[in-house]
Amino acid sequence: MNNPGRQIPVIVLAGFLGSGKTTLLNHLLRASRGTRIGAIVNDFGSIEIDAMTVAGRLGDSTVSLGGGCLCCAVDSSELDRYLDKLTRPAARLDVIVIEASGLAEPQELLKMLLASENPRIVYGGLVEVVDAAEYEATREHHPEIERHVAIADLVVLNKTDRVDAGDLARLRASLPEAAAVVESAYGRVDPELFFDRRPVTERVGQLAFDDLLDDLPDGEEPGHSCGHDPHGPGCPGHGGHLHAGYTSVAFTSQVPLDPRRLMAFLDTRPEGLYRLKGFIDFGAADPRNRYSLHAVGRFLRFYPEPWAPGQERRTDLVLIGAGIDAPALDQHLAGCVSDDPGAVPAEHAMWGVLRYVPEPEPEAEAEPESESDIEDPEESEEAGVR
Repeated sequence: MNNPGRQIPVIVLAGFLGSGKTTLLNHLLRASRGTRIGAIVNDFGSIEIDAMTVAGRLGDSTVSLGGGCLCCAVDSSELDRYLDKLTRPAARLDVIVIEASGLAEPQELLKMLLASENPRIVYGGLVEVVDAAEYEATREHHPEIERHVAIADLVVLNKTDRVDAGDLARLRASLPEAAAVVESAYGRVDPELFFDRRPVTERVGQLAFDDLLDDLPDGEEPGHSCGHDPHGPGCPGHGGHLHAGYTSVAFTSQVPLDPRRLMAFLDTRPEGLYRLKGFIDFGAADPRNRYSLHAVGRFLRFYPEPWAPGQERRTDLVLIGAGIDAPALDQHLAGCVSDDPGAVPAEHAMWGVLRYVPEPEPEAEAEPESESDIEDPEESEEAGVR
């Protein structure tokens, strides 16, 4: 079976020109704290990046890195080529973000991504960035924005600092109910909504950029000072913390879950529930494996993996969403616990779960980390290195 640890979530970041996509992406780069992010930017300029060493401003279709500038235009048939490049083991990326052009069609990007034959990626969600101050004007000239918002897994209402409370409430009420909605100013959204950040560990040796970030006051970024505006976005003392607007629910059970009950919950999960992740023990329904769960919006995948010898058998799940009822979700999950964990389950009990298990990939030889991983000048020329 696929190893979920080898699959890299690919997030599509969409939104009309000026909505704040690049600002949000740049914020993710600065706030990732050691998580390695790969980006395919705007008109598909492609570059692998170590988030914490290139947390500079990204241009519309250009990323500057050291003395080089990587910029290229690719068509849809080449998306897999760049995903292959970014997902090779030597790159050691944790997440990939596709920042779409402001005039791109998100639905077409999703089709391309979901049709990818790259076994190292998994869908990470469609995030639609909306300029709260200009939404009505944009919808008047580009009515297709309603369709874009409707298919999004997460809607980021950006620039809310430019909208009064009444107008913001009316805007939120006008949005489709299917997606989770979070508010932001200057693209400042908690990265935990998008990906799991690597834990900050002790570093030995030369002072790194991570160390400088760790020493900053909470919420402050390099080159930023609260200065004359102690209540500005992201400053200490500001009431609008990054995690405001969404809820995280943690559920743990020492008793196995009933697969049919869990699938009934997942098939009817409430609107606004954006991410689900964790590990599930189905007990006697599959005593050999625990199941890793990955869900974004309506997208759902299970990945079975053998229990390690002596490993504690339990279920640990985290649910993240906006406008969700945390106690109700906890109660629903508690109702998925098996009444008789020692009983032999019905023959077809796991069928609902297995529908969402990817087909096993053929075994491939390990990719060597050798001189072949170093960019060939001719290949770099093809990739748009200038």
